[in-house]
Amino acid sequence: MMPAGSPLDVHLTNLAAALAPYRRCEPQLARWGADLAHRLAGGGRLLVAGNGGSAAEAQHLTAELVGKLHDDRQPLSAIALHAETSAVTAIANDYGYADVYARQVRAHGRPGDVLLLLSTSGTSRNLLAAAHAARDAGLTTWALTGPAPNPLADACDEVLAVPSADSQVVQELHLVTSHLICEYLEQELAAAAVRVPAEPAPAGRLASGPVRTGVEVVLDGGAGQQVDA
Repeated sequence: MMPAGSPLDVHLTNLAAALAPYRRCEPQLARWGADLAHRLAGGGRLLVAGNGGSAAEAQHLTAELVGKLHDDRQPLSAIALHAETSAVTAIANDYGYADVYARQVRAHGRPGDVLLLLSTSGTSRNLLAAAHAARDAGLTTWALTGPAPNPLADACDEVLAVPSADSQVVQELHLVTSHLICEYLEQELAAAAVRVPAEPAPAGRLASGPVRTGVEVVLDGGAGQQVDA
């Protein structure tokens, strides 16, 4: 039963009711952030997808990772699959909308990557198909949903389920979740002293490090011989 009152009162009452149980998610948020820090800093990738407002939340998260949340740091690989508009429309046209994310997961995902799926209902067919494709490809699958149980929560390795019947509140706490994942991730990056990879030397300038002189000649049989220039 929805609380009585103005739209503001109703919204804030629903949000306040969801905040108390959400506080118990801190260990999971910290673990997800630390896990992503090590995977992404090691060359892994985060794929994210959602529909409607959840698509906007997904793109917000990837922007924070490729850019930054607070302090300057190395860019991290994160792709919001819905933002690939030409791919989405081509796949939907040729294969059907249920496959728009699964096909991209099969294209971009590698074992050890993470697929994060956002859904207030947990029933979206295209997200369920993406979760199954990710499992087959060896990705780790996480979900942000509304109340559990739901099909998407069951299809993923882990879920953070917001216990609210109000989809607006669910989306708002999904945004909080994105920010907190980034907070914990950046905290872990600093603690691990992950260094920014060296930038390639600009054209016309020599990179630092030892320089080999001479010319390499490949002889019959594949043996290499270096002679003085």
